[in-house]
Amino acid sequence: MMKRLLALLCLFVLCTACTSKNTPEKSAPAKTQRVQQTAPEAPTPQNATAVAKHLSTIASRVPKVNSATAIVFGNTAIVGINVDAKLDRSRVGTVKYSVAEALQKDPHGAHALVTADADIVQRLREMNEDIMRGRPISGFAEELADIAGRIIPQAPARNPGQH
Repeated sequence: MMKRLLALLCLFVLCTACTSKNTPEKSAPAKTQRVQQTAPEAPTPQNATAVAKHLSTIASRVPKVNSATAIVFGNTAIVGINVDAKLDRSRVGTVKYSVAEALQKDPHGAHALVTADADIVQRLREMNEDIMRGRPISGFAEELADIAGRIIPQAPARNPGQH
């Protein structure tokens, strides 16, 4: 019995002697800081003419678009596209949607309205020419509002988390 007790005591001493103290170093407690989450603000175009040219270029790169013209006012743009007159109506709708998607990926094109209506595209082109001649865009406010009102049903749906 004494041998068993001595053997248990030796085993206990060996077990405790072999284990090393692996206590973690005491470090400063982690500090947390609360930050209010905010949605990023939509970029405001610095130069409406440059942004309009940029959006026209993006729209022109979409397959089946022959040319494009754009007018920017505030954070909204109206982009008119010329497509082949032989395209059927459903294919034109698909091209318009493709242009809207391409523009939506650009920070300045996020709120762009797209039209392939030949009359509206011609009006946009004429307004662009007047703007290039120095006529202020504010003089087109009523006409732009009329154009936007005709186009809005064609705007692509936005994702709920997207601004």
